[in-house]
Amino acid sequence: MTPIKPPRGDFSSNSSPEPSSKRPSAKRRTLLTAAASLPLFTVWSGPARAAEFNYKLATGQSLDQPINARLKQATDRIREASAGRLDIRFFPASQLGSDTDLLTQVRSGGVEFLNIAGSVISTVVPLAAITNVGFTYSDYQQVWSSVDGDLGKLIRAQIDKSGFVSVAKAGDNSFRQISSASKPIKTPADLQGYRIRVPVSPMFTSLFKSLGANPTSINFNELYTALQTKLVDGQENGLVAIDSGKLYEVQKYITQTNHIWDPFWMLGNRRAFANLPDDLKKIVQREFDRAYMEQRGDVEQLNTTLKDQLAKKGIIFETANRDSFRKALADAGFYKEWRDKFGAAPWAALEAVVGKMS
Repeated sequence: MTPIKPPRGDFSSNSSPEPSSKRPSAKRRTLLTAAASLPLFTVWSGPARAAEFNYKLATGQSLDQPINARLKQATDRIREASAGRLDIRFFPASQLGSDTDLLTQVRSGGVEFLNIAGSVISTVVPLAAITNVGFTYSDYQQVWSSVDGDLGKLIRAQIDKSGFVSVAKAGDNSFRQISSASKPIKTPADLQGYRIRVPVSPMFTSLFKSLGANPTSINFNELYTALQTKLVDGQENGLVAIDSGKLYEVQKYITQTNHIWDPFWMLGNRRAFANLPDDLKKIVQREFDRAYMEQRGDVEQLNTTLKDQLAKKGIIFETANRDSFRKALADAGFYKEWRDKFGAAPWAALEAVVGKMS
């Protein structure tokens, strides 16, 4: 069989080595309410009259992800609600550069707003990685209680201190699951010596090493071939990436571990946002908050639909013994290591929602 390289990347942004596709999937768009009325390939049409403020909004996510539909709608509503005073041009799918490039552009003011994954912004705001700690969140109720509550306030405060400004609530960059070709991964014992592909991330590598696995960093566009040729035994990703990358052709099992959840954050250039009059700031925050709230529902619905679709394609779904994974991580000192790195207050805010982890 000739190796096939999948066209799309992880559900995470493409600055970890996960490239985004610029070709939208019609199948996925039909799953989203937003996509029914929004052609995702349309980036921007100019305002009817000159705006008082002309800003840019960028994302690194592929066009068929729900976040782009919702943010495009938000920019349209902002233009309308401001009577054309604020025009935000929308540039999805890394059109203005990788996430690393875009972070630099937001700092300099070349781009005013950026949707970015927490795992990516953690390179400049280390506390943002706290939502990636392994086997913490068991469901979305815990997720939203955390990022909409005290922990989210602490993360946004650190974002604001880093030279950016946090503009809105968090969005959903999805839970990640473990897939395998040879066996289901139900307990830590199943990961002993297991060769698993991970993105380039200290948190991801630390997690799987602590569980006794052999994590290997491989670019997503090389993952299909790596699985096909048995370079690695399995991988971990959200269901969207597993489906879009056709990984179901070279994997048999998906264990719903929910081992890592990642948010989206809306970053703003501090000076550009401060220059907006108070009424326009309120419009921006209101409409971006609305976009993220609607996107949360889109992702949850999409993941449910994709589970059914993947099962029909031959994937066998398994459920992990999460308590055994958490105990193994505690015994390996994983939680203590990251608690010391993040500090007592953020860790207490996390444990207030998910329970004691060490």
